[in-house]
Amino acid sequence: MAKDSSIASSTTQRVIGQKVLRPRQQVEESLRKAILSGQLRSGERLPPETELARQFSVSRPTIREALSALETQGLINKVPGAGGGSFVQTVDHHALGQVVQESMHNLIQLGSVNFNEVSLVRQYLEIPAASLAARNRTDEDVAELKDIIDEQRSRSVDDPLIADLDARFHIAIARMSGNRILASLVYALHSESEPVAYLDLSPDVGRQTFAQHVAIVKAITVQDPEAAQAAVTEHLTYLREHIKNHVDQPV
Repeated sequence: MAKDSSIASSTTQRVIGQKVLRPRQQVEESLRKAILSGQLRSGERLPPETELARQFSVSRPTIREALSALETQGLINKVPGAGGGSFVQTVDHHALGQVVQESMHNLIQLGSVNFNEVSLVRQYLEIPAASLAARNRTDEDVAELKDIIDEQRSRSVDDPLIADLDARFHIAIARMSGNRILASLVYALHSESEPVAYLDLSPDVGRQTFAQHVAIVKAITVQDPEAAQAAVTEHLTYLREHIKNHVDQPV
């Protein structure tokens, strides 16, 4: 009985230890908290590396590594040259999109998630985005989409700008939804799936995808949410079915 009591006592001891961070991690975490709490304001320039090294009592390489990590996370922007330095990035939906995109890229590269998962989620998000865009669009939004369509019409399928125009088209529609979080997620997912980059862009496929874009713009122009949903569903399904075989994961 005493033995059982001893075992129970050892398994219910309070945990007071915490993970000890390396100096670089401590600096990074401290600066991150200062940014997210508002102690460091958007657009504010951080002290020079030498001053940060003095304040944190670490080496300049340690400071440099911490700043690089924060830049990767979209929290600061490093500007070179005279008058440059490390500036606090605006922490908004744009930063969210960048962080999600970078994280998604790493997960795909590591094989933690597959391409099919990303493209499916993108489709699930772009359908309601198109519906909201049809409801909320402005005349300026319609003009922007028509400008992109006109640019696509004037270029051949092998033009290197086609992929960029496709991204602008889909991201613009997501932005027109009026939901900034939705727009950020579509941006991140589109940047990683980029279906046009994987398509066998024959003239026939080019004509089909262009016609589908035109149908989407028409639905948004006349503010028909149901038609916009149907047009985007047809378009994204078509794209997924024509992804080239060199993509590692099946679609």
